[in-house]
Amino acid sequence: MAKKVLVVDDEKMIVKGLRFSLEQDGMDVDCAYDGEEALTAIKQNTYDVVLLDVMLPKFSGFDVCQQVREFSDVPIIMLTAKGEDMDKILGLEYGADDYITKPFNILEVKARIKAIMRRSSKREAKKQENSSIRMFGDMKVDIDSRRVFIDEKEVNLTVKEFDLLELLMNNPNKVYSREKLLNDVWGYEYLGDVRTVDVHVRRLREKIEKIPSEPKFIHTKWGVGYYFQA
Repeated sequence: MAKKVLVVDDEKMIVKGLRFSLEQDGMDVDCAYDGEEALTAIKQNTYDVVLLDVMLPKFSGFDVCQQVREFSDVPIIMLTAKGEDMDKILGLEYGADDYITKPFNILEVKARIKAIMRRSSKREAKKQENSSIRMFGDMKVDIDSRRVFIDEKEVNLTVKEFDLLELLMNNPNKVYSREKLLNDVWGYEYLGDVRTVDVHVRRLREKIEKIPSEPKFIHTKWGVGYYFQA
């Protein structure tokens, strides 16, 4: 999926140049030309990074950054025509993640954007790793409370259905044979038929997949077993 960037600057030629260069790198770019427009865009959309000029009509870049931090942790790179250290420090104190001084080299801008995105991705991965809440598209799984939600609506899973989902979910793209699932989920002492696994997978798909015959989460590796695609 293309990374989504918001470019905010009242100098239309700068916006045009940034937009062209970033789109050449496959990014999806929105534009805003004043602080008010920027705030509206950030509230209404999800961005991977915001390039935010300091000197803007209506609200300054610092004002925008401060207000955005009240509801979003989207990465923000400040663009400033001034080179004074105080401006740079002030921008970071208001919640900016980085700054670039004008005039800038577009290659530097791209490098900063990619670095910010990498750090953001690592933070999100770490946050999810330490949280009991796991998100997979429209499915939310709360490990601690053993609850599952699809499009924010709770679906009721049996104990074994949840155990099966949790095992596959915690080992994405790892293919499990039916025998292995029977042992790991039901236990070595279980003497049931491996078709028990098939039945539970079918019921689980009926509960968490929008189109069970075309599963998005739990897939079949024909002749081998099942796996979870994150």
